[in-house]
Amino acid sequence: MRYLPAALALSAILAVTASVGRSAPPAPLEPRAAALVAEGRTALSAGDVDKAVGDFESALTVQPGHVAIYLNLAEATRKQGMQGKALHYYREALTLDPQNTYAIAGEGEALVEKGAVEKARRNLARLQELCGGTCAPAQQLAAAIQKGPAPQVVTADQVKSQPVVSEN
Repeated sequence: MRYLPAALALSAILAVTASVGRSAPPAPLEPRAAALVAEGRTALSAGDVDKAVGDFESALTVQPGHVAIYLNLAEATRKQGMQGKALHYYREALTLDPQNTYAIAGEGEALVEKGAVEKARRNLARLQELCGGTCAPAQQLAAAIQKGPAPQVVTADQVKSQPVVSEN
């Protein structure tokens, strides 16, 4: 009888922990949003990244807060070279679904592209906890970390010589 309160508390903690460990299945896309996402994917595969971003943003206005739309937006903005904006979209997706392996891996790849390899390694460790490191997102992130960040290219316009004035 004196262990009953402790047993009840322990069972409540286990029930909450078990329910947090499972994420809900993704909600289906509305038909208009699905059409816009399909157009965006087509534009992205054709190399028209700006149109793809526009289509994904339109889909997000039709169906706000959908994880798949955020992931597509993040991928498109990464291809534009806007890793900071991509990180924002990945984090929005992770807010909605904290255990989304594609969002974790994408965020890690964007971090590698920005040069934050150590933070990307934390994402890889998190993925290895979730899927054991054998899932495709974990392998993709591990390959990106192994490759490392792309070297920064400096153009001649960015480097301007400073004239030196000396007295004779």
